[in-house]
Amino acid sequence: MKVGIVGSGFVGSSAAYAIVLRGAAAEVVLVDLNAKLARAQADEILHATPFAWPAKIGAADYPQLAGAQLVVLACGVSQNKGERRMQLLERNADIFKEVVPKVLDHAPEAVLLVVSNPVDVMTQVVTQISRLSPGRVIGSGTILDTARFRTLLGEYLGVAAQSVHAYVLGEHGDSEVLIWSSAHVGGVSLVDFAAQSKKGIEKDVKSRIDRAVRGAAHHIIEGKGATYYGIGAGVARIAKAIRGDERAVLTVSTLTPEIEGIGNVALSIPRVVGAEGVLMDLCPVLSDEEHAALHNSATILKKAAADIGY
Repeated sequence: MKVGIVGSGFVGSSAAYAIVLRGAAAEVVLVDLNAKLARAQADEILHATPFAWPAKIGAADYPQLAGAQLVVLACGVSQNKGERRMQLLERNADIFKEVVPKVLDHAPEAVLLVVSNPVDVMTQVVTQISRLSPGRVIGSGTILDTARFRTLLGEYLGVAAQSVHAYVLGEHGDSEVLIWSSAHVGGVSLVDFAAQSKKGIEKDVKSRIDRAVRGAAHHIIEGKGATYYGIGAGVARIAKAIRGDERAVLTVSTLTPEIEGIGNVALSIPRVVGAEGVLMDLCPVLSDEEHAALHNSATILKKAAADIGY
């Protein structure tokens, strides 16, 4: 599979690196306004291939995206000091108005994977700009939040994160919803597993894990300025699902016709991902409190998109 990545900064280059290490693509093309940066990233990642999987890595312009099955959109700008969130949204929307048509001119059959923040609103923007079916425009959504949730639950319970099945839904941001009511460990409900292992899942435990999941990005940014390894790995996981037509269940964001009474809003729920993008939407059993929180998250995202004309 050929993968294009537009944007060669921390997130784009980390995604390219993770894709190569995981063997999720046979070819990766980096595109960036800063051609020198794109070339340097491509060269260094190429030098890692002898330790991983054979892959062709290059830096080029939009025409070289031809034949890409997946194009990752990691472009956009960061929030300036004192800048309102809506101003950031408007600036990034303007960038995507230029980028998306150029991508589709040369890779009209590609699945588009949006990574730039705020990712849910940007996913809605890209869907409307591209006029593609919602299933072909995927936002990385809460794939990383879900990974953080599973990691922290696994650490607390003393099991591998891969054996934990729990989801974060809604916004990739402050209103995200950790779903406790349908969480499972190795096929056993979280409540039953906790009882068997004598690990109580009390309110204080839930609150501690909830705060850690929500505060992870802030903590990392405070220490090193940005987050990129985790989301890079998440992008590689999505790419692998598309390359192998895995039909994997991942919490990714797409424009959703209706959820919790809110229509046409991009947010994350568990979705089946394969070669053509999102193939099916799922929704785990939710408690009344979780339903209300997901409704709130959808409302916030709907308003944010409407405020910039989407």
